[in-house]
Order: sequence, then C-alpha cells, then structure tokens
Amino acid sequence: MGDHGARQLTVRPFRRRLGRCTAVFEANEASLIADLVDQVRQLLAGRRSETPPDPLAELTGMTVGPSTPPTDPAVARLLPDFHAEDADLSAGLRVLHEPEVIAAKDAAAVTLLDSLPRGGGQVRLDDETATCWVAALNDVRLALGVRLEITEDDVPPPGIDDPESSEAAMYATYRWLSAVQDSLVTALMH
Repeated sequence: MGDHGARQLTVRPFRRRLGRCTAVFEANEASLIADLVDQVRQLLAGRRSETPPDPLAELTGMTVGPSTPPTDPAVARLLPDFHAEDADLSAGLRVLHEPEVIAAKDAAAVTLLDSLPRGGGQVRLDDETATCWVAALNDVRLALGVRLEITEDDVPPPGIDDPESSEAAMYATYRWLSAVQDSLVTALMH
C-alpha cells in the first residue's frame, strides 16, 4: 500500500436519499480511493498467480488455489486461514475456496471502481452496489491496517509522531476511509 502524502480529505458522509446511498467525493478523494482499491486488486492478483498448475483442474475446469497461506501479511489478512485449529483442513479448504474468495473481493472492487466518478462528484449507490463498496473499502482498510501495524482502531500505530511522515499520511488515510465506510454502513442500515 503506497504512500499517498498529506492530502486534504474531508468526510462528507453518505446519506440515504430516495432509496440510495449518496455522497460527494472531490477529485483527489476519488483518485485516492481508486488507487488504493487497485493496489488491493494487484495484491490479490499476485496471490492468484501463485496457484500451482494442476492437471486435474485443467481437465475439469475447476479453479483451485494454493494450499499454503499467503506470505505477505496484508494478503494473509485479506485471506485468513479457513480453520484456525486444523492446518490440514484449512489447507484443503484454501485449495477449494480461496479462488472464490479472491473472485468475490475482485468483483466488489470492480463494482466500486465502476461506480466511482474518477474526476470526483456524486455517487448514488443502490444497496447491492453500496454493499460492494463496504467490502472493497474494508479490504483496503485491512491491508493498510496491517502495513501500519494497527491492532486497535482507536489507538494510533507506533511511529506516526512526525506529521510529515508517510506513516502519518497513511494513518490519516486509514482514518478517513474508516469514517467513509462507517457513514456508508449507517446509511445502508437506515
């Protein structure tokens, strides 16, 4: 998750209007969201490319995933073990289901990107699209949180004492995305 420098980010919360969740994003905010969502897509695409060739999968058309957990901590957070206490069961489930999980995460990201005005402006999301936004924003937050070593949402991570540091900018972005996501969840619930 790259450094995005100190940018003016203002939370203009999502609101429920006429059955849709609406919000307005400035051009730099829309660009930031698009960039971060693209970075998560790239992380997941890298993981997808780690799948070893499987002759049975080629014959049946099944898509299988690797049996081992991701080595990148951010990807591991996005694709956690399927079973915490049984490594063999987790590996088997990962082989069978990880491709589906990656595809669902990618589909949510694409839905967000397709409904985000790249030059900024208003978004009007139906409930299905808003749910995809929540999922895609959450994936970005999870990846950023791992990179920043955030263990609790309300506790700033270590090393952000310098407001000009890249970590401080990433943390400000994390907090902003958290507020955007929270406002969207609230709008969806009403």
